Amino acid sequence: MRPHVTVNFAMSADGKLSTKERRQVKISGNADFTRVDLLKAGSDAIMVGIGTVMADDPSLTVKSEELKQARVSRGLDENPIRVVVDSRGRIPVDAAVLCKGPGKRVIGCAEAIDPATHRSLRSRATVVIAGKEEVDLKELLCRLYDMGVRNLMVEGGGTLLWSMFELGLVDEIFQYIGNMVIGGRDSPTPVDGGGFCMTDPFVRMELIGCTRIDEGVLLHWRIRRPNQAV
Repeated sequence: MRPHVTVNFAMSADGKLSTKERRQVKISGNADFTRVDLLKAGSDAIMVGIGTVMADDPSLTVKSEELKQARVSRGLDENPIRVVVDSRGRIPVDAAVLCKGPGKRVIGCAEAIDPATHRSLRSRATVVIAGKEEVDLKELLCRLYDMGVRNLMVEGGGTLLWSMFELGLVDEIFQYIGNMVIGGRDSPTPVDGGGFCMTDPFVRMELIGCTRIDEGVLLHWRIRRPNQAV
């Protein structure tokens, strides 16, 4: 068994997440920030890849005091479990995801991690070893399920999302499209990685919602499984 996986991201009208220098851009506005905070607060865990941690240093915390208190009133921590996929344990000890806000942290690593790094990380988070050279995402998600995670929110980055899509581990997507063009062949996109070939079965989706928010639009997709009727 694995958690239900919801992917959330904001991109420019031309499909870019940030500039060619990989510097963050404010793509959506306050209304969408509120939506994302609600999505976080309603999740059991939030997951990102180590590339996102190194580039953006997110805390992955719930921002609204009201939403935090609502979680506490339900017997939960203020923040969902924060999960970082980090095969070799490269995460800095002062990363915001490890240092900011109360709550549990999980770092998914591979067996190839240096033993000293493994020992150091265990003082800051629960370290889950899954896979030999790279993190086995299917195994990691099963382990998260065993820890009580039923709803998992994934925020990126592109390499992690590609692996999640390739392995069929995504159930739904919230895609915010902002009113700007960033451009650049080296600017990151929501799903990077290897990519499918023409002979591969692409990931097909069903559009279940379309809402104007701020100065952009929010698309809500459900993944259509290969044996699911059109």
